[in-house]
Amino acid sequence: MNADSGDRELSGEGAARRSVEDGAPAAAPATGSESRLDLLIRGNLITDGTDLGPSWVGVADGMITRIGTGSAPPATATMEVAHLLPGFVDLHCHGAAGGAYDDGQEAIIAARAHHLRHGTTASMLSLVTARPADLIRRIAVIRAAAAADPQILGVHLEGPCLSHDKRGAHDPTLLRPPDPELITGFSNAAGDLRTMITLAPELDGAMTAIRTLSEHGWVVALGHTDASYETGVRAIAAGARLITHAFNGMRGLDHRSPGILPAALEDPRVTIEVIADGEHVHPRMVRFLFDTAPGRVALITDAMAATGQPDGRWKLGDLDVVVTDGLPRLVDTGSIAGSTLTQDKAIRVAVAAGVPLRLAVAAATGVPAGVLGLTDTHGAVRVGRRADLVGLDADLQVCAVIADGVRVG
Repeated sequence: MNADSGDRELSGEGAARRSVEDGAPAAAPATGSESRLDLLIRGNLITDGTDLGPSWVGVADGMITRIGTGSAPPATATMEVAHLLPGFVDLHCHGAAGGAYDDGQEAIIAARAHHLRHGTTASMLSLVTARPADLIRRIAVIRAAAAADPQILGVHLEGPCLSHDKRGAHDPTLLRPPDPELITGFSNAAGDLRTMITLAPELDGAMTAIRTLSEHGWVVALGHTDASYETGVRAIAAGARLITHAFNGMRGLDHRSPGILPAALEDPRVTIEVIADGEHVHPRMVRFLFDTAPGRVALITDAMAATGQPDGRWKLGDLDVVVTDGLPRLVDTGSIAGSTLTQDKAIRVAVAAGVPLRLAVAAATGVPAGVLGLTDTHGAVRVGRRADLVGLDADLQVCAVIADGVRVG
């Protein structure tokens, strides 16, 4: 679809997808006969990993009701952006605006508001390693928060079932293997909340935990692990479907003992997270992931409480962190401790590394939505969906955020 396509309108769930798959838009002339729109946004529409060119999207009653090109129906308000995208979906985020998702409802609200202004309209809330009883209480808090805010997609437990040697910014005194009692406690606390866990597959009981959790609907991610390639292959066969922040907290691509990452790269069932902040992973290796695992890279933030705040001393769980020039590190070991990244910046870093914009956008929208089984509701611009949209200017800076049809940024 492009500017000289004439006046065309996509209609129905999946119309934008059909325009990609069939090579031509499923379209009808835009008559303007429907009721007036609340909001009409014009911009270069990027969705489903495809640049659909100059388009317009119409919003009414919080929903995307019309999509088209050329002339558009009347609207109460109009807006023009350089690029129009689906709202971002973050699989892995610990907080922002001075608050961590471990810290209760007020911190959750403040952190979510910060990331929302940067385009993340939906997010998993990540909890850092803690005592099991504390994690269970925090899961309950997130469960209550998610009941009130549908943009909170669920909980991600990053720990405590992690490798001591690859623990990064996790308290070594609290790490432990995934025994059945621990897993049952987490599952009971989560109830029907969407759930994800990062664990090290080499730990005692890990393979059993991977099979059990994946069979019960958990997304199992492999990370903070010193596991070999062979162990990675077995973990994926057992049900693991995600790699937590590739290259960080695992063996590198060593020529004799490469770790879990090659096992993930070669298996089309596995999605691979990357922290594209220009610090955690060299930009060339960010592009390497997109080249090697097309359609399977998810841009995450791994953001901590210091995100959007001044440099200085902070906490990550019970550990002391110092942030210098926006990069958090543990005071005692110097290990990088999360990030101060937002997803809009991750897209810019990926594009600067040579990743096409349409693929970088997919990595922040449709790909993470697919990990969570949410492609029917999130990660794409479609008629009949909730209006969660992001506008970027020509420099790929966020210039508009629409959540549930309301402009919030």
